[in-house]
Amino acid sequence: MASLKLKVSYRCSNNNTDSIPFSLSLFCKKEVTQIRFPNTTISPPKLHLQALGNARAKVLFSAKIAAGTVNEVLPPPLDSTSEPPQFFDGTTRLYISYTCPFAQRVWITRNCKGLQDKIKLVILDRENRPAWYKEKINSADKVPSLEHNNEFKGESLDLIKYIDSHFEGPSLFPHDPDKKEFAEELLSYTDKFNKAVFSSFERDGNVAGAAFDYIETALSKFGDGPFFLGQFSLVDIAYAPFIERFQPFLLDVKKYDIIAGRPKLEAWIKEMDKNDAYKQTRREPKELVEIYKKRFSTLL
Repeated sequence: MASLKLKVSYRCSNNNTDSIPFSLSLFCKKEVTQIRFPNTTISPPKLHLQALGNARAKVLFSAKIAAGTVNEVLPPPLDSTSEPPQFFDGTTRLYISYTCPFAQRVWITRNCKGLQDKIKLVILDRENRPAWYKEKINSADKVPSLEHNNEFKGESLDLIKYIDSHFEGPSLFPHDPDKKEFAEELLSYTDKFNKAVFSSFERDGNVAGAAFDYIETALSKFGDGPFFLGQFSLVDIAYAPFIERFQPFLLDVKKYDIIAGRPKLEAWIKEMDKNDAYKQTRREPKELVEIYKKRFSTLL
């Protein structure tokens, strides 16, 4: 039997070393030489996984996710002609549409927890969903839905809490009693906030001012960070997809700038834009504006 020889080297700060602590390997370029066996060629990625072993490979992948260095290859949407997956086969699946803000909440939570290799994305065509989704998964034909432990679960605010509490990864909900109470208050306000802004679409953009003033005040409550609870949490995830849409739409259609006179909101948006887990879920502002123009054409 031919022996397997593998030479893995690392290039770090213009120096090569054949041995490097695993914790530093994320920051160095790995160089693996391709090895040929009789009638067989094993590519460098496969050799690398064999050398690391399954457990270490998983640790490496998870570390890269947590560091925001892994960009997912996103699947194409499934439409009415697509076959369903094999339900309840042990795979945890998150059913979303790319342009749905409610689904985006859960997608962001998944990414922030580093669960890209634990929760599989299933993308649905928002305008042409497969019939099996309504028949088998969500009778209201709405996204998001989560397939986990032989059950289908829905409602975005429930799902972000469920994923945070039932899966590994950094906690996204506060333990401090005051922050926890304020978090629940802000999560309860999300529907009222969205309705207030939506109602401004058929009138002057300034009608939404009170809703954004509430956000500005909420962002001023804790001084230990730029987010709603000081530190990043599920509350930021709940609001981000909608503010991502409201800001360019109101500016384009109503000439209303939501950050004018609201420095806390402006700073919050800038901080959110730095979040890799969130950035991977975003759409182009022009696309979002066009979607809203089409959706709310009768109100404009």
